Amino acid sequence: MAALSRALTVSPPAVAEVTPEAAARALSRARRDGRRVLSALLQARSRDEAYAIQDATLVAIGPIGGWKVGVPGPGQDPICAPLPAAGLVRGGATLDGSAWHLRGIEAEIAFRLGSDLPPRAWPYTREEVALAIASVLPVIEVAETRLADWLDADPVAFLADLLSHGGLVQGEPEAFDPAWLDLKLTEVVMRFDDQVVAHTVGGHTHPDVGGLLVWLANHCMARGAGLQAGQIVTTGSCTGMLFASQGTAVHAEVAGLAPLAVFF
Repeated sequence: MAALSRALTVSPPAVAEVTPEAAARALSRARRDGRRVLSALLQARSRDEAYAIQDATLVAIGPIGGWKVGVPGPGQDPICAPLPAAGLVRGGATLDGSAWHLRGIEAEIAFRLGSDLPPRAWPYTREEVALAIASVLPVIEVAETRLADWLDADPVAFLADLLSHGGLVQGEPEAFDPAWLDLKLTEVVMRFDDQVVAHTVGGHTHPDVGGLLVWLANHCMARGAGLQAGQIVTTGSCTGMLFASQGTAVHAEVAGLAPLAVFF
């Protein structure tokens, strides 16, 4: 009985802690091979841990070409993810193959930086961030996921997985005007083939995208990265996410900017 009692009280073996580098390797393999990862295996329990996985992922898959920033819901703090340079493509591109299976589509407004916003000892202001922007352009973000259980995954896992970023289709840039930092009157139309699937005016969930850009500049500064000239920053959906089927031609029109398209 004593032996049985001791056996029943023995603790189970400890589960090894997953490092950000190990989680990033799993996500990188999933991105490369089209496989999926259970979100619990990432062991991302906080935003800081998710951001550490993001950083390790970009070390594994290549340089940063830009950033995405947005607010997940009313009254919540902004969140962000770096964008792999390899996933930035020009308008008119055809995206086919096994990497494109979810095809979540969002029409967005993005900004290209003309000068660096490097780490420093004091925060950036809205005026400084505006001066660093060279151009504004329409983009289509294509959402993909590396998570096997993405319908039920914790938001922190989505954050670790670069906020489900798959690719960013870039339209023609226009010279930056500070009026673009407020999107509450911006009109956007999105079509799948010839069918209008979204038509919004002020449809952005956080139209003060200038505030998002300031937050991102200071977040990246605290993260030790900073923002760099040439990088593109996309600021969240103006249309909500819609899902395109294989063979669809996706068109986006932002009033005041040139139209763009991507093909699947």
